[in-house]
Amino acid sequence: MSSAESVKSVVSDPKLVEERRHQIIIAATKLFSEQGYYTTTILQIAREAKVSTGLIYQYFGDKDDILFLTLKNVLDTYEHDIPLQLEGLTHPVERLCRAVWAYCAVVDAQREATVLAYRSTKSLRADRRVLIKDGETRTNRMIEKTIRACTTGGFMRPVNEYLLSYQIVNFAHAWALKHWAFDDRYTLAEYVEEGLQLLVEPFLTAKGKTALAKIAKSADAPQHEPG
Repeated sequence: MSSAESVKSVVSDPKLVEERRHQIIIAATKLFSEQGYYTTTILQIAREAKVSTGLIYQYFGDKDDILFLTLKNVLDTYEHDIPLQLEGLTHPVERLCRAVWAYCAVVDAQREATVLAYRSTKSLRADRRVLIKDGETRTNRMIEKTIRACTTGGFMRPVNEYLLSYQIVNFAHAWALKHWAFDDRYTLAEYVEEGLQLLVEPFLTAKGKTALAKIAKSADAPQHEPG
């Protein structure tokens, strides 16, 4: 049984369950972020979502269910969107740089939920905290794998791939956690570019720097419509 299926619903139509839960999760994310998990009530979530409290209980058993699926939704997006952005890319350096971009872009789209994950994971039941941590670990391993491909390919000098992957993850999350500090200084593109200069470029070998320069030149080249 998947973690989503472990949240019981009175309604049996999968499409309707997905739509209603999404509607309720958006409202809950806003309220949990603004006023905290413990002080937010089901009634407040219902009002924000413009549904009745009775309807919420058709799709969730309790507030813990709502928080759990809210946090799981963030991690599912990481797991889905980052690999999607890497499809078709074969060069290890390009895959690593794109992975950093993709992670930061997902965080940018889910800033409230990212902050909520840091603040409220501890409020979940113990078994669900484990599931959330496992979900984040899977994403971290994707980043670690792109780093390893660079080191084994001779594009990066040997590094502690595990620790560097967490530094990259923390950098991506910081776009949400410290957005108040970064928003006036950087666009998302500028932030990611600075991050690549701090977290990727210093570890590149001469071979890796040459590859990065070619990738950058290709990205900057004007795109012509076919004649």
